[in-house]
Amino acid sequence: MRLLRFAALPVVFALAACQPAVKPDKPAASALAYPASRTVDQVDTYHGVQVADPYRWLEDIDSADTKAWVEAQNKVTFNYLEQIPGRERIAARLTEIWNYARWSAPFREGKQWFWFKNNGLQNQSVLYVADRPDSDGRVLIDPNTLSTDGTVALKSYEFSADGRWMAYGLSSGGSDWEEWHVLDVAGGKPTDDVLKWVKFSDVAWSRDGKGFWYSRFAEPVGENALKAKNEFQKLYWHKLGTPQSADVLVHEQRDQPDWMFSPQVSEDGRYLIVSVSRSTENKNLVLYRDLRNPKSKLRELVGEWRNEYAFLGNLGTKLYFRSDDGASNYRVVAIDVAKPDRKHWKTIVPEGKSLLQTAKLVGGEVVVSMLQDARTAMYRYALDGKPKGAVALPGLGTASTITGHPGDKVGYYTYTSFTEPPSIYQYDFATDKSTLLHAPTLAFDGAQYETLQVFYASKDGTRVPMFITRKKGVALDGKNPTILYGYGGFNIPMMPKFSPSVAGWLDLGGVYAVANLRGGSEYGNAWHEGGMKLNKQNVFDDFIAAAEYLIAEKYTSPQRLAIHGGSNGGLLVGAVELQRPELFAAAIPSVGVMDMLRFREFTIGKAWESDLGSVLDPAEFKAIYAYSPLHNIKRGVKYPATLITTGDHDDRVFPAHSFKYAAALQAADPHGNPQLIRIDVRAGHGQGKPTTKQIAESADVYAFILKAFGLAE
Repeated sequence: MRLLRFAALPVVFALAACQPAVKPDKPAASALAYPASRTVDQVDTYHGVQVADPYRWLEDIDSADTKAWVEAQNKVTFNYLEQIPGRERIAARLTEIWNYARWSAPFREGKQWFWFKNNGLQNQSVLYVADRPDSDGRVLIDPNTLSTDGTVALKSYEFSADGRWMAYGLSSGGSDWEEWHVLDVAGGKPTDDVLKWVKFSDVAWSRDGKGFWYSRFAEPVGENALKAKNEFQKLYWHKLGTPQSADVLVHEQRDQPDWMFSPQVSEDGRYLIVSVSRSTENKNLVLYRDLRNPKSKLRELVGEWRNEYAFLGNLGTKLYFRSDDGASNYRVVAIDVAKPDRKHWKTIVPEGKSLLQTAKLVGGEVVVSMLQDARTAMYRYALDGKPKGAVALPGLGTASTITGHPGDKVGYYTYTSFTEPPSIYQYDFATDKSTLLHAPTLAFDGAQYETLQVFYASKDGTRVPMFITRKKGVALDGKNPTILYGYGGFNIPMMPKFSPSVAGWLDLGGVYAVANLRGGSEYGNAWHEGGMKLNKQNVFDDFIAAAEYLIAEKYTSPQRLAIHGGSNGGLLVGAVELQRPELFAAAIPSVGVMDMLRFREFTIGKAWESDLGSVLDPAEFKAIYAYSPLHNIKRGVKYPATLITTGDHDDRVFPAHSFKYAAALQAADPHGNPQLIRIDVRAGHGQGKPTTKQIAESADVYAFILKAFGLAE
């Protein structure tokens, strides 16, 4: 299933075409008149602690008061941004850099080849189909034709094994909710199949292409669908050509509101594999069904919430999984359903010193990607576990998993770095050679820049890696405009990745740093656990130490340092700017989790307790309350210039998190540095965001940062 789940969304933004003249580091007073944010007498009690929530009314996103507040905030914010010198030049340069053709790696289903391509400034990438991966192909789906503003996105998709049918999910306005359709690939026309209220679901076609398994929630009743809790997901079978009302319920768990079901069908069509999750934790159950027997039921293969098991494929009755069962850095294990007892499990690829990040059965082998100091290394193994050597990659960057099927002789992968846009390579298993298929050409010369990997000590002495990308020969004089990006959570690593926005920042002469904080998966489960729940403060300490390193090594100074993060990274920026406001000139918390006491009340938020902790637990509440951004704003403190960004359709991190944080910051510091919120309409958490909106937000964010640095001109 091609689907993005809970991602870090490390979007960063580009800057002006040329470096403006340096001005004194004394940003002018904002002289802003913020919209009135009324307060209410709402007090909640947690384990004997009374906590005021004066902006609770902003959680009602449909109310006239909230809509008026959003409109008033945007009016103040955009009036401020529009007066910053150079804003239009920033947008023009961003547009120039962004305007380059780019491709995804091709993949085959049946006899057809598919790939995505964006000609440069298209709001959404276009899906192509052809009989060869190196041809021009024909357009299969162009999401840009589905709406006038590019806000309807092709969110996820899955093809039948013969390539005849394509099931695909469309998202409107950035929402996680998807409406699924089915396309006749040969004719290029949709069928009458329409499935609604689908979210966080894989799709698995039967081998004969007569239908597919998928999961959905019940239609929200009496509450805004962007706010309603997502509970009691159910697994269904949809027969092609029938209405959704006729779908057959395959599995549900009436006593477990948080359980979700992700179906897969083995390459030979024999097994239905269902991964059962209950949160964002890396633990799941595994159910399976032998599809050769129409009367067979789902059976339990793994029935304990102890580890993660990612299904890779099968050889007969042997099912291959990537798992951390008995291996904190993961291994590949084969489980024979004829002898499923743990004592019969066979290790195919053993645990190593580095994290085994992904694995795939392709080319008659097991190909694994290792995460070595946050960079990709790729290795080949025979199906019996015999090592077959490494795949030589183009450089020290990030490579995608090789696409392909178990019997294919060639596969395809994408390679990228901070200074190199994604290039597509064909890999020949027989010759062990990679051949370049597509290399983008753009208005940016990556050869002028270099990426260094440094290691610094955090507060408790932990050795933390960080990537620093800069122009070759840049002076370390403490004056470089610098962006420090971080995430630090949910087992998600921050790896080298090209972005036209980063290219714009580098083009200016700025420094771009990415810290590999605890909470991610850079060094396996121990690294993740070191930054979750009661250990979450470690993440903030790692980020603060990264800033101190950049300042001590004279890459920059507090007057030229901005911090940015999105989603869990928005929480990071909010917490850190409150804990060490003197270290930063600007802070950009994007779509962040700011009210740590109430995130479980909205959409899929309860699932995050596995990483963030729960207010229902006394010890975890104490830890959460100590850093929750909304609850740690203090009056009389000079906070960095802050631009909060969110989308009105964000149903991953409910936008009220950002609304309440903005209101509280403005009330605490009404006459200091600007504390603004930019609320994008018909925009969500980030995935599927149209190019025009990305460029517009980028220009606004960097105009704001330039002004905070005293460099707007």
